[in-house]
Amino acid sequence: MGTAVGGGRAVPRYVQIADEIVQQIRAGVLKPGDMVPSESELVDRYGVSGGTIRKAMVEVRASGLVETRHGKGSLVKARPPVRHRSSDRFRRSHRKGGKAAYLAESEQAGATAKVSVLFIGPADAPDDIADRLDVEPGTKVLARRRLYFRNGTPVETATSYLPWDVVKDIPELFAENPGPGGIYARLEDDGHVFAEFVETLQARPASKAESSELTLSPGAPVVHLIRDAVTEEGRVVEVCDTLMAADQFVFSYRIPAAG
Repeated sequence: MGTAVGGGRAVPRYVQIADEIVQQIRAGVLKPGDMVPSESELVDRYGVSGGTIRKAMVEVRASGLVETRHGKGSLVKARPPVRHRSSDRFRRSHRKGGKAAYLAESEQAGATAKVSVLFIGPADAPDDIADRLDVEPGTKVLARRRLYFRNGTPVETATSYLPWDVVKDIPELFAENPGPGGIYARLEDDGHVFAEFVETLQARPASKAESSELTLSPGAPVVHLIRDAVTEEGRVVEVCDTLMAADQFVFSYRIPAAG
């Protein structure tokens, strides 16, 4: 039978199967690191077609509780998502305490963080970045590209673009480790005091290259986030172009009600 009836509404069989697998994970029957039974095992267990099982696994993966590894199947994740607190992670107190934003948020989540620097050097500003920095497209800027890990797993890539006239006299910004508090602390040390950070987010499927870099399933959901770091003078002194594995982050914002 393809569906069951509950409360007057037909529930597809694949949804029932997905719900059962999710409940097994949440109840600890399937523990972190365990492999989810293979398609053939699930076909035998539930007496349904392979197509039904594949549809069920789409639902299970959408829960964010499993990850799929090419050629190996799906396994239960061993970690909860990082909580990405936009209203907290860029507090000046974190920088003064020597913690960059990613390290601060990972510590709050009880996770082990690592940052791998992929590139630091001059670059031509892409059109969209140039517009945000208020410079001509192709203007020389400093690019800093990083790959962020959480508990050994890559979860985020980020490229910062900074105006050359701002960074040319701040040697720490050309180093892999810019020092305690990260690049924002160095910018503020040089007199570029921040007034706000403006973020734009878009959810979309990952490209093939992005899936490979973040070890995601092909077409897995990602969050594309672009952030402008704005000083008290109203100048954008950094644009950060970030791609995040969607199942690894929960976004939490504090929005004032008073106008």
